[in-house]
Amino acid sequence: MSLKTTSEIDIVKVPQSKIDTVDFDNLTFGATFTDHMFVCDFREGKWHKPQIKPYEPFLLDPSAKVFHYGQAIFEGMKAYKDEQGDVWLFRPDQNLDRLNKSAVRMAMPELPEDIFMSGLHQLLDLERNWVKFGLGNTLYIRPFMIAIGSGVVAAPSTQFRFMIILSPAKAYYSGEVKVLIAEHYSRAANGGIGAAKAAGNYSAQFYPTKLANEKGFQQVIWTDDATHTKLEEAGTMNVFFRINDTLLTAPVSERILDGVTRKSLIALAKREGIKVEERSVLVSELIEGMKDGSLKEIFGAGTAAVVNPIVGFSYQDQYYELPKMENSYALKLKDQLTKIQYKLAEDTFGWTEKV
Repeated sequence: MSLKTTSEIDIVKVPQSKIDTVDFDNLTFGATFTDHMFVCDFREGKWHKPQIKPYEPFLLDPSAKVFHYGQAIFEGMKAYKDEQGDVWLFRPDQNLDRLNKSAVRMAMPELPEDIFMSGLHQLLDLERNWVKFGLGNTLYIRPFMIAIGSGVVAAPSTQFRFMIILSPAKAYYSGEVKVLIAEHYSRAANGGIGAAKAAGNYSAQFYPTKLANEKGFQQVIWTDDATHTKLEEAGTMNVFFRINDTLLTAPVSERILDGVTRKSLIALAKREGIKVEERSVLVSELIEGMKDGSLKEIFGAGTAAVVNPIVGFSYQDQYYELPKMENSYALKLKDQLTKIQYKLAEDTFGWTEKV
């Protein structure tokens, strides 16, 4: 993997790190942040000199476009530490590619590779002590871009801010996950922004997920907007279904995010000789699979959770409990993926990149 990391960056360091005040054994996901952040602004039609500076709030005009028209995109990544103390990234080129596809869809400027990669590497190098060794210990990376141009006219901004912030993390989800299959609400529609990692996609999920939580379910499996018969994503994750010994997942489309974990699991499954089908999966197939015993597993896949087995689902007020699998594809693939990420297994795909 050959990526540009040549951009010059101004670095302002904190007088004293706050790392000794952090309880790394008891972290709430996304609540604790490292000492520094990366900032680069787009003005006058170009990207200006980037900066790494102390993590702190910043001021925006109340009329900033991000507040009124939701021009905001983000990515989710992780850094890992191996047994030798080296820090590694996992497929960062894929995150940059998706960030720029999201930018195009949201009428935002694409970010040059050298700014993204240089900022990422230099920020992680500065904060490498925040990356703790051990399976489950990671440094969650949140690159994002917002519209900072002022004015409430309904038009794209001409000024933007790209940032990277870092948060030490452990497991994202804990406990058993039960899901509700959506019968009315949708995550995305054809022609919309479902394939972009846009902030509005996630805020739109909050209300139907809240309703599911009130019924005792942790997440929603989203269905297509037109017929609500096709299964698409699970909460904020891509979703996989195992029917007999075949792994099924919905194809990437205008409605479905091109997940980095998703495509990595597909590659690993194919390497293991597991049959994978990327096609529309119908709700009726799940119901039939529960009746005849062919539905073995459902699991979500994403950067934060990696792989999250689902123990049961509800549809039309009927709850279905999935069988306990000794030969779980979810657990097997998660184990293989995390071992590559932590450099505990050979990376035959060339996915990892040293900081």
